[in-house]
Amino acid sequence: MAPAQQGADRATDRAIDRALGALMGGALGDALGMPTQTLSPREIKETFGRVTDFVAPRDDHPVSRGLPAGTVTDDTEQTLLLAKTLLASEGAFDDRRWVEVLVDWEADVKARGSYDLLGPSTKRAIDAIRSGVPPAEAGRYGDTNGAAMRAAPVGIIMPPEPLDGLIAKVAETCRATHNTSIAIASASAVAAAVSAGIGGTGWRGASALAVKAARHAGQHGHWAAGADIATRIAWALKLVDGRDRDDALEQVIALVGTSVAAQESVPAAFAVLSLAEGDAWQAAVLGANLGGDTDTIGAIAAGMAGACGGFSTLPADKVSRLRGIDLGEVETLVSALIDRRLGDQRQRMTAAS
Repeated sequence: MAPAQQGADRATDRAIDRALGALMGGALGDALGMPTQTLSPREIKETFGRVTDFVAPRDDHPVSRGLPAGTVTDDTEQTLLLAKTLLASEGAFDDRRWVEVLVDWEADVKARGSYDLLGPSTKRAIDAIRSGVPPAEAGRYGDTNGAAMRAAPVGIIMPPEPLDGLIAKVAETCRATHNTSIAIASASAVAAAVSAGIGGTGWRGASALAVKAARHAGQHGHWAAGADIATRIAWALKLVDGRDRDDALEQVIALVGTSVAAQESVPAAFAVLSLAEGDAWQAAVLGANLGGDTDTIGAIAAGMAGACGGFSTLPADKVSRLRGIDLGEVETLVSALIDRRLGDQRQRMTAAS
């Protein structure tokens, strides 16, 4: 095999490892935060002490009761559904296909006996589309974190440069459910961090690109009142920099916030990524103990960390205990996403030469 081909193969293998790290890291954060989501930090401490491994939720948990320890939730399931929809969409993202996928998923979740896991923005948009509202208008009020929580596949399929191309693809995937400046900026930040990680950038560089992406993406979608996402992410990173970890986590809870609001949970996830120093499992642990939207914060933070470190850095014993996710299926999705990413890059290089 020619040296150039060997180098290309190694680059592809590294990209696949990091893309798999993004999706499986996200699953770890999701599953670890599953039993603590919606609980306050005090309730988490009283019930579990400190969550450092997969645990089952309380019998009276409003959302997760009955789920076995280590089970993934809507964060992971919708992320994988978005990956499949991206691969099935030729050219522009297929809004109607995506809405149909979400509707079918909601029906399947209820058939399995689970609780309604659609986020407020997604549910409102689907109800609007069912009432005849065009998909491009249905998401005009979606400003929560649903788009950001499932944005990793966009970061896998799209390279970080040109950044405007990545942001445009994020905006397409947000259009039907989260077509607001806040949601698009949040999802663009996460996708940019994942994309940078897959390209070989460490978590610090990925965070810097995320801030840049959020700043540019804020011009997309319908304007929504709320704090600027790029500014909030940069502020959250500065807030925890150099602080004792316990003190920093208290600052995240008290000042950044951990609700489903995108301008709280997404900056909180970047703060967690920093405090974990890019370690996916530590990001999952920190996210699980924050209170509030723990599974989403953990999934975003650990997913970005996994993209920057790779699947090979994830704890194999924890990955093997995940429930509700098929590693083989994820590997197949990742290979297809990376094939699309590298194929598009080759086409751009050929066109430019």
